[in-house]
Amino acid sequence: MAGGFIRVTIGFQGGQVLPLRVAEEQVKRLHDAVEGGGWFDIDSEDGRVRVDLSQVVYVRSDSEEPRVGFGA
Repeated sequence: MAGGFIRVTIGFQGGQVLPLRVAEEQVKRLHDAVEGGGWFDIDSEDGRVRVDLSQVVYVRSDSEEPRVGFGA
């Protein structure tokens, strides 16, 4: 997995969430696959996760920009 890792949170019907750290190219593949539904394998820092995309309500990607202090 070349490139940096991005923190992603996947929300499912029923309220469950799955936080993962995945490579940037995995995030792009996930976003493209969500519309099609079906099963999708995600390679995360902690291992492979298989997700039923028909149950996904949202995918949130956090930037990896450094944050300093409390103000804007």
